[in-house]
Amino acid sequence: MALRRRQLHHLLAAAVLGRALPSTAATPAPSADTLPLFDAHIHYSHDAWELVPPKQAVAILRQAGLRGALVSSSDDQGTQMLAAEAPDLIVPALRPYRSRGEIGSWMKDASVVAYLAQRLARHRYVGIGEFHLYGDDADLPVPRRMVAMAREHGLLLHAHSDVACIERLLAQWPEARILWAHSGFDRPEAVREQLRRHPRLWCDLAFRGDHASGSQIDPAWREAFTEFPDRFMIGTDTFTPERWHYIPGHASYSRGWLASLPAPVAEAIGWRNADALVQAVRGNKA
Repeated sequence: MALRRRQLHHLLAAAVLGRALPSTAATPAPSADTLPLFDAHIHYSHDAWELVPPKQAVAILRQAGLRGALVSSSDDQGTQMLAAEAPDLIVPALRPYRSRGEIGSWMKDASVVAYLAQRLARHRYVGIGEFHLYGDDADLPVPRRMVAMAREHGLLLHAHSDVACIERLLAQWPEARILWAHSGFDRPEAVREQLRRHPRLWCDLAFRGDHASGSQIDPAWREAFTEFPDRFMIGTDTFTPERWHYIPGHASYSRGWLASLPAPVAEAIGWRNADALVQAVRGNKA
C-alpha cells in the first residue's frame, strides 16, 4: 500500500512538472470497466439545454464513470447550470463567445472583452476556451486582451488552433499553460515536436479516432504516448447536443485502448494528467 501511494504521488508530480513517467512495462493496466476517466473536452451550449436538461446531462457523465469534466459552453450559462448541479464533477472553463455563430468572428468583436471580464468577475474558472483561433489572428487586439486576462487570473488556455497560433500565444505569455484541443488535428510526429518545444503544452484527443482502432493503438501514437505520457488527456467534444448521448460510448472506447498501455500511462492519460493540470491551475495561479 505504501509503495502504491508513492507511485501515485510520483505520477501526479510528473504530470504537473512535465517529467517523464517511470518505465512500467510489466504493470498491467486497470480493467477497462474500472479505469476512472477525466473528460477534458465537454460543451453544454444553448442548443443542448432542452434536449439534455442539466440533471440528465450530469447523469450521463456519471454513467460514463467520469471523475471530472472540463466544461465550456456557448454561452457560459450552460457551464454554470452543470456546475450548480454537480460541483464535484464539473470543472468550468469560459469560452470567449456567447453562441455558436461567434466561433469565426469573436476575435474581431470588441464586446467579447467586456463579456469575459463580467464572467470572470462573477464566477471561478480554471481556463479560457475552448476557443477557435488560427495563425496571426492571435495577435489581434481581442485575443491579446483575452490572453492578458487569462494571465491576470492564472488560467489555462484551451486552444483549438494551428501551430502558428500556439507559437503566437506563447510569445505573448511564455509561462502560459495551453491545452491544445484535438492535438491540433495534427500528425503524431508533429504533435511530439511541439511537445518537445513547449513544456507547458498539453494535448487533448477529442474528436479524433486515428490514435486507436478498437483496443489497438496506432504505432505512431503509441510512441507519442510513450515519450509524453504526462501530456495527453482524453476528451469527447460534445459540439452538437446529440453527442451528449455518445459520452458513455466514448468512455468505453477510451478504456478499451487505454487498457493496452502500462497501468501508470493508462491512468495518466485517462485522468491523472487532466486532474493534475486542473490542480496546478487552482493551486498556483502563475
